[in-house]
This record gives sequence, C-alpha cells and structure tokens, in this order.
Amino acid sequence: MTDLTGHAALITGSSKGVGRAITEAYARAGCHVVVHGRQDSDEAQAVVAACESQGVRASFIGGDLSGPTAAAVEQVFTSAINIEPELDILVNNAGQYFDAPFLEMDLERFEKTMRLNVASGYFLTQQFARHWVQNQVAGRVLMIGSINGRLAEPVSTAYDASKGAVEMMVKTLCIALAPHNIRVNGLAPGFVWSHATAWAQENTTAADWLMHHTPNGRIPSADVCGGGAVYLVSDAAEHVHGHMLLVDGGMAAWQHPEPQETG
Repeated sequence: MTDLTGHAALITGSSKGVGRAITEAYARAGCHVVVHGRQDSDEAQAVVAACESQGVRASFIGGDLSGPTAAAVEQVFTSAINIEPELDILVNNAGQYFDAPFLEMDLERFEKTMRLNVASGYFLTQQFARHWVQNQVAGRVLMIGSINGRLAEPVSTAYDASKGAVEMMVKTLCIALAPHNIRVNGLAPGFVWSHATAWAQENTTAADWLMHHTPNGRIPSADVCGGGAVYLVSDAAEHVHGHMLLVDGGMAAWQHPEPQETG
C-alpha cells in the first residue's frame, strides 16, 4: 500500500537535508522524482544518481523560490511538468531561516522568509491544483512544516511564524482541494541532523538539552522523515486529509521537561 510505483513527484529544496531524505525514500518506493534546488550542484546530482540507482527516473530543475513569487513558481512548475508530464505528487519542502533577533529584524528578512517558506508553497500548490483539476488527476500535496510551527523560540520569530502558517495552510488547502480529489497533508520534523542543524554538533550543551527535551532521547538523521512522507502521499493514506504528522520523538507532547541533572 505504500508502494509509489507509477507516480511522479516534485520535491522542492531536495538537494540536501529533509528534502533529500524524502526524495530518496520516494525513489526507493518506486516513484519517479524531480529534484529541485536554487542551482545545480554536486549535492543535487548525488541525489539524482542515488534515485536513479533505484531504477526510477530522476531529474534536476533549478529555481530560486525566495525571489519574486509569481515568476519563480511559474518557472518551477513549467520545468517540472515538462520533465514529468504525469507528475501527481508535490512536496513543498523548500524553506530557510533568515532571522535576526526580533528587535533587529527588518522587513526584507521577514518578507524573504514568508516568500520562501509560505508563499512559494501556497502558489506552487495552486499551479499544480489548476493543472490537476483540468486534467482530472488525483493529486497529492505534502507540506513540510517544523516542530517550530508548534513550539516557539525567541531567536526565530519570523521562521516560527512561517512554519505556523504552513500548518494552517495544510488545513485550509485540504478543505479547498479535497472536493477536487486532491489530498493535502503535512509533515513536521523535530530536531534532526542536517546541514541546517550542524551547529548543534559543536554545541554539546544544546545537543544534550535537545535530547533531554525529546522523550525518546534521540537526535536522528533526516532519514527518519522518509517513511512518513511516503505514507502520506500513498494509497494507504487515501482517507487522510489535512493532517500534520509530527516526526519529533514526542517533543511536542512534553510541556515541561524535568530539569537536567548535573553531576
């Protein structure tokens, strides 16, 4: 039921981190994939090669989704459809952290955060939904949120706000698109090792606290996101709509972790 053979997916921001983990999990499940990044790179080509080794088609498209939204979305949509005309899965993963401390945040950083983390996924979904409705395709959309959409941090006010918006977008686009036979769900990783979290490898105090604050006591690799991402776009999840799956080791469930013991 979680076999994706016969499907094709675009995964934005998929040359590394969570996006790469999801893309490679899709390829292992038999899905043809379109890898996306701002520009071609050795990392992106490594993802393409890893996916092709699973016997599926894999291609790369470039495009900066933090730029002017309308033009960026049109370019990514057109490129993906030209490569995979039968594409029926969209994963809106592209996102980044641009924050400064709140009292120093400026409008440019805030707007760039919202363009990339919110607007690009919203309007790329609209482009694909229009195409799918016109061609009677049962589309599947997966929005990638974050534990930061549930648990706030004072150093990431704009990023947290954007990930909270992604979670509500899962719900509202689900309601808008379910009547058109298009499923919308989301996946929110907790703290996982990736290029974006490498700083914690050098900050053992922070890493220890993160593990302490996670009920299962782990900081896993981004690969833990793959299984849930496959499930949510598979036929096994045919009646799952508007759901945000937290892959966080239970972090969001724990309101007040006990203080760490000091030796």
